[in-house]
Amino acid sequence: MARKKRIWYPGAQYHIMTRGNRRSDLFEKSEDFIIYLHILSETKLKYPFKLYSYCLMDNHVHLQIRTIDKHISFIMQQINSTYSRYFNDEHNMVGHTFQGRFLAEIIETNTYMLQTNRYIHSNPVKAKMVKYPQDYRWSSYPSYVYNIDENLVDVEEFLLGFRDLEAFIDFTEDSKIYIRDLEIEAIMEEY
Repeated sequence: MARKKRIWYPGAQYHIMTRGNRRSDLFEKSEDFIIYLHILSETKLKYPFKLYSYCLMDNHVHLQIRTIDKHISFIMQQINSTYSRYFNDEHNMVGHTFQGRFLAEIIETNTYMLQTNRYIHSNPVKAKMVKYPQDYRWSSYPSYVYNIDENLVDVEEFLLGFRDLEAFIDFTEDSKIYIRDLEIEAIMEEY
């Protein structure tokens, strides 16, 4: 049976999630995280896209990407295959690094866009890895809060919908759980 084609059009925005094969770790040391971010940056140059948020957890990755003129599959194939080659070489492994096909939930409303961003940045807090999202090193949230210009995350473009940075921080760090966040969590659990 053929796989269902992914929805794509120029400017399509996605919540991407990809997980380690058999839920195993994708990142075993700090260098692995750094290499993944470098690959993400290099891919952004090769197949331009907007990156609104990311969070690299031990065994999975969340990305919030808006495509420009390349299909999301080209972008993710470049990222995942390049990282897989690195990971297998570095850790003397063979076989699949990632568990199947990446999950790509299309984002078609501003509300879902904001909730996805909050969900991704809150992931390390929910996993009890840190108390505050800005304390997690392998997330784009410090780029927003500390105004770090890393040329990877399109902070300025994403923040256009907020009156100021403080409003964005309040929205992200609000302790209330919203219905859509629970729906996002259910989708991730099914994957």
